[in-house]
Amino acid sequence: MKKHLCWAVFLVFLAFIHANGQHISGLTAVPINHPIIIDGELDEAVWLEQDGWAGDFHQFFPSDTSLATVKTFIRVAYDSRFLYIAAVMYNRGPREYYVSTSLRRDFRGNQNDGLSILMDTFNDGTNAYLFGINPFGVQREAMIGNGGLQTTDLNLAWDNKWLSAAKIHEDRWVAEIAIPFSTLRYKEGAKSWNVNFYRIDSEYAEKSTWTHIPKNFNVTHVAFTQKLFFPEALPKSGANIALIPYVAMGASQNNLENIADPLRPTVGGDAKIGVGPALNLDLTFNPDFSQVEVDEQVTNLDRFEIFFPERRQFFLENADLFADFGTDRIRPFFSRRIGVDRDENTGQNVQNQILYGARLSGKLTDDWRIGTMNMQTASDPLRGIVGKNFAVAALQRKVFSRSNVGVMVVNRESLDTQKGGLAMENGAHNRLVGLDYNLYSADNRWSGKFFYHKTYEDGDLSDTGTGHAQLAFLDTHFAAGLSYSYVGENYNPVVGYTPRVDFQRISPEMAYLFFPASGRINRHGPGVKTEILWNERLGITDELHSFLYLVRFHSHAEMTFTLNNQYTYLFFPFDPTRMGGEPLAEGTAYRTTFLGFDIRTNPINAFSLRGVGQVGQYFNGSMESFSGTLQWRIGYLANLSMNVNYSRIRLPEPQRDADLVLLGPRIDLTFTRDLFWTTFIQYNNQIDNINVNTRLQWRYAPVSDLFMVYTDNYFPGTFASKQRAVVMKLNYWLNL
Repeated sequence: MKKHLCWAVFLVFLAFIHANGQHISGLTAVPINHPIIIDGELDEAVWLEQDGWAGDFHQFFPSDTSLATVKTFIRVAYDSRFLYIAAVMYNRGPREYYVSTSLRRDFRGNQNDGLSILMDTFNDGTNAYLFGINPFGVQREAMIGNGGLQTTDLNLAWDNKWLSAAKIHEDRWVAEIAIPFSTLRYKEGAKSWNVNFYRIDSEYAEKSTWTHIPKNFNVTHVAFTQKLFFPEALPKSGANIALIPYVAMGASQNNLENIADPLRPTVGGDAKIGVGPALNLDLTFNPDFSQVEVDEQVTNLDRFEIFFPERRQFFLENADLFADFGTDRIRPFFSRRIGVDRDENTGQNVQNQILYGARLSGKLTDDWRIGTMNMQTASDPLRGIVGKNFAVAALQRKVFSRSNVGVMVVNRESLDTQKGGLAMENGAHNRLVGLDYNLYSADNRWSGKFFYHKTYEDGDLSDTGTGHAQLAFLDTHFAAGLSYSYVGENYNPVVGYTPRVDFQRISPEMAYLFFPASGRINRHGPGVKTEILWNERLGITDELHSFLYLVRFHSHAEMTFTLNNQYTYLFFPFDPTRMGGEPLAEGTAYRTTFLGFDIRTNPINAFSLRGVGQVGQYFNGSMESFSGTLQWRIGYLANLSMNVNYSRIRLPEPQRDADLVLLGPRIDLTFTRDLFWTTFIQYNNQIDNINVNTRLQWRYAPVSDLFMVYTDNYFPGTFASKQRAVVMKLNYWLNL
């Protein structure tokens, strides 16, 4: 009886927070029967009409209670092939200088002048396309998942072909855009989409949006849109087939293992195929990721594995269908596990060749989404590596106004392609099945995540599941959240990212913001957060209690200060410096107090700084640490930066003191919108390494590139080379 009553209360609560609030205001696109020349002139007849322009943009930052101080006007037209957008961005008066951090595609950040167009083509309030342009004609495009609640929901790795032009005038800048319908996925015969437009203006540090968005939400939030009406039903999106072949030439030398790979050619490529109005089929053969920028190294003082985000293009399109199951620290699927295996000779993780792969993702209906992936890696007998097959399937169903329920299945098998055909090895498998519920209320105040996952391996193992429940409330001034996690002792998602197992975790948090009526401060306020981990065998193993205070200025500068109290129980020996010193003993416990800070200066300035650090106790000693980036922007032609990470650790005998240093100068030159040169150097005394990576990119045709990449690793003391590689890669994007 009580159980049924609890479920009834829960369902009533869900119905309450999902109360729907629809809008009917919008903008009507104008059908035309002649193409528009995309030159930024706005001299076609449809643009010369006075009526039908969207204006009256609302200020989003620094406040959300008035119209924008600078005027913006938008008009939309379409024919059988393209969606056309004209935009006029006025200033208060004559202006000669606009901010563009570089001329490289996919700009982002509050410091860039620009206009962005958000299009929810299935009217689901959850997924959308984003297209943007700045006054210098630099393009960006992205896919938005999870309603755009967080900045991480914006996937700028998605690329496609579209046309645009921009021109700067004395008191305004103008943009003209043509997006092929074949680039987009939408419901055939649709007569409206959800859309929004937003503008960033660096001169007044202002963000403005066509649809009013409360200042406590993200500017790319898909729930805040208006309608784009089409007087005539939209045509079929048309064939969307792209072939992206590549040819590469490279050589490498591993002096640590005395292995040399001579100069040799490599060929492969990708294909992107539109399947029906809303599905995409991605194929890859012998993919090469040599042009992908190396990870920025970090000083690792954590007891567990460090997370590095996926950078490889093939894995990023529709990534939310695969990557958003679970939470940050309990991920059932992490694509970076594909193409990495263990070298049985050295015990180290090494890159392993991917032979081929396929992915089908997108919408089945208005309410159903699907994502499937299959990847095969190669065997490497010299390293004792057996080829693996990775299969992933996700099915998602929209419920209520914006929430969804999803099911995921992950399977990894050892398939040795060297033994003639596919020789599956018995017992060499790992499988996972999971169920997730993602909650997004119609008024955006409530969000949550609830899931249960379970792994299956050879043998009769118990306690192989994990569960999680999380609920958060966000209003203009007040935010609160509560989450609980359970991770079983034998839970083992080998294709996922779960750094530790066998624990339970509870974490409440709360924050309040004040918005001063005047002055330089935009908002400020306190917050508290507590995290406690325990298991049945050891009791409480970790605690972190934090009190924080945030101050954000109208200039986008920001400061956060924290007072922290931490408790750590060591269930295995641990060297706090990771430098080979005497480890702290298993079974010992430490309670420490330390101060933390996070400071960001105004990003619009030519010089800017982002720094985080802490001062105070550290295990049985003390630590002062700082990590940050100092950046100097020389117009849009050059970005010079220095990453600095310094930790001063002092520990009593028999442990060792340590001064950990990581320096990373970086030079990013954008000679034109098509020619870029990036050089990145990293010195890390924790791993005794200097890394050099330099990359020249020439975009000789739309979304088609020539890369030249050189990478080297040295011993800092002697500058003797550990391993080096040079690669030249040419790819071409061919639309059929």
